[in-house]
Amino acid sequence: MKSKDRAVMRVLSGEKIWPPPIWMMRQAGRYLPEYREVRAKAKNFLDFCYSPDLATEVTLQPIRRYGFDASILFSDIFVVPDAIGYPVRFEEGRGPVLEPLSSELIDRLEQNKAEDHLKPVIETVSRLRADLPEETTLLGFCGAPWTVACYSVAGHTTQDQVAARVGAYKDPDLMQRFIDELITASIAYLIRQLDAGADALQIFDTWAGVLDDAGFRRWCIEPTRKIVDGVKAARPDAKIIGFPKASSARMQAYIKGTGVDAVGFDWTAPDHLALEIQKQVPIQGNLDPMRLVAGGKALEDGVQHILKTFDKGPFIFNLGHGVTPDADPDNVARMVEMVKQG
Repeated sequence: MKSKDRAVMRVLSGEKIWPPPIWMMRQAGRYLPEYREVRAKAKNFLDFCYSPDLATEVTLQPIRRYGFDASILFSDIFVVPDAIGYPVRFEEGRGPVLEPLSSELIDRLEQNKAEDHLKPVIETVSRLRADLPEETTLLGFCGAPWTVACYSVAGHTTQDQVAARVGAYKDPDLMQRFIDELITASIAYLIRQLDAGADALQIFDTWAGVLDDAGFRRWCIEPTRKIVDGVKAARPDAKIIGFPKASSARMQAYIKGTGVDAVGFDWTAPDHLALEIQKQVPIQGNLDPMRLVAGGKALEDGVQHILKTFDKGPFIFNLGHGVTPDADPDNVARMVEMVKQG
């Protein structure tokens, strides 16, 4: 089967398919007991991401269990800064911790180290394409530069990314230098994922929504545009989904400014805005992940509403953000069943 014949790829090319194809962000994760068993075999999270054996296994688990129409590479957005020499570690109960951003740190970054450093991740992509069902789309991804950089200013995430916003206002040149390094590394990384077997790509900008208009243009749209342009200059047929979380009111500007082929919406997006965008590009989303925790009528009402609302154009069913560790696997099964019934 050719990549373009897979259901998700057909939607990304502008085709309406009903029932819509379905996958969910973070579908390989802690809500699954089989994931937790495999995770225990790695001494830390980055080692987990860099193990083709473990990463391939956990990526395949939700495909076996639920039959999702797309599989997304199990990795992390912080492998990119890690690959060019930006100090990254993961702490239990805290998540990613980066060394605070400085000019000296940026001076020490080495783009030429990234290819060798990321070989295990690229091997995982190749294994996945060989092991996945023919009809399953394989998605590669990277974090958008702003979202990755958010964790670097204070060294960790802060409420509403206050530290990153203040840092970008006080020293925009320093932030720009780091963003530019991330753009360069991300382009090369995404191209390698495509060459290894990924059918399409997604760019996650989880913290786009905290920016003001000027910041959104500079730190969200412009870096994403450069990544999209860089990937498509090398691989013109590449399909790229943009996910600027909490940015539905700016989605028109985002699409026009970045050149992405499709966009994902979070659960706060008003239906009328998403419907307008659906007339221009394929859309993806946008069930509140908490409905998978609640289950029952709350889940069924949410799924039914989305299916009834977005049935007029190209649409991929997904969550409005990643599935959470407290989601019930049986609720995920019910969601998939409802979507496949249309």
